[in-house]
Order: sequence, then C-alpha cells, then structure tokens
Amino acid sequence: MRKKRNNDKLKIILFISAIVIVLLAAAFGISKIKVDDFHKASVIFVVDASASNQKDLPKQTAVLKQLCSMLDPDDQIKILRVSESSYIIYEGSPQSTSEIRKAMKKFTQYDKHEYGTAYGLSLKKAFNHSLNLYKEGYIPSVVVIGDLADEGNPAYQINWNTFPSDVSQMVKETDGKFSMMFLYASPEKLDFVKEKLNPVLGEQKLIIGNETAAARVLSRFLAAIGR
Repeated sequence: MRKKRNNDKLKIILFISAIVIVLLAAAFGISKIKVDDFHKASVIFVVDASASNQKDLPKQTAVLKQLCSMLDPDDQIKILRVSESSYIIYEGSPQSTSEIRKAMKKFTQYDKHEYGTAYGLSLKKAFNHSLNLYKEGYIPSVVVIGDLADEGNPAYQINWNTFPSDVSQMVKETDGKFSMMFLYASPEKLDFVKEKLNPVLGEQKLIIGNETAAARVLSRFLAAIGR
C-alpha cells in the first residue's frame, strides 16, 4: 500500500515537472523570438524652421514628440533644423523627452536674418547620418517635417531630377531597409513626392501625411522600420 502511494506521488511529481519544463521552454522560446525580432532603428528628423513654416511648428513638434514616444529607448534619433542652412539640434535617445522639448523650443524659433529652406542640404546630411548608423546596426529612416517650400539658394534646395537616384542609392547601400516619411506639406507637394519616390521606395517604405493625416500615419512608419 505504501509502495503504491509512493508510486502515485512519484507520478504526480513527474507530471508537474513535465508541465513546468514545457512552460519554461515556451516562455524562453517566446522571449527569444522577441529579442531576435527586435532591430534598433535610427530616425533622422528634418524639421523646417523657416519663416513660411513657423505657423505649423507647434503641431509638427507635437507629432515629432508623439513619434519619439512610440520608439524604443535603444533607438537613435537626430533632429536636423533646416532653414537657410542646416545643422543638428539634438541627437540621442528618442525617450529623452525633456531634452528634445528644450532643443525644439530653443533652436526652431524664427530668425529674421535667415531666408530660405535648405532641404537639399539637410537631406544630404540626413542620408550621411543614416548610412553611418546603418553600419552600426540600425535600421535607417528619414522623416521630413515641413512645407517643402523652395526658397533661397537653389544649390541648397532639392533637385527633384536627381533626388530619386540619391534615394535609390540609399536603398541599395542599406539592403532595401531604408524608409522615408514626409509630413505636413500640402497635398499637392506630397502627391509630387509620391510620384517621384514611390517607384524607388514602394508603398511600404514611403509614407506621406498632410496636416489632417500626420498623426494617423505614424503606425505605418513603425511598420516600415519593422515595429
């Protein structure tokens, strides 16, 4: 009788152990899949601080911060201010909310001594940053926030005859992982961007959003960078 009880206890212990092993294996497998599927991303923001875009900057800043809140702390962002010239006003984690807010407030104010929008120069810099970060293991992307106005020095503006080739080269050098998003330009401008870049980037890697759709398309951008 005692032997039977011992056998029953042993069976119960073995059964429970088997369940625990299965659960642990499943948990480990799920966590491993999550780790393996995650790839850190780089997002280079090009933010228009020119006179023509000042009225929309508060809304654009809010969308920028919204997107940053949706990114991972291990991701890397840079914010390039574009007006008559272009330069970095922030780089680091997208989760450094206070630093991003202070940088946007201090460095995107209207400067009466500046005229023009150096989008071409800014995008050239953004592409170089993206390539460098890609070499460090980041999934690269560029987000352009502004009205895409052509003002000032023509040498610093986007040459739309050659720009698709520049984007195509980025796609090639990043093994097809490069993506772009354009926000807050007029529907006519964004339609023009779509015509020029869709053949190069495709529907999945090119995201556009005018004023009414800017916040809504952020989820599409996250999908483009593998989130």
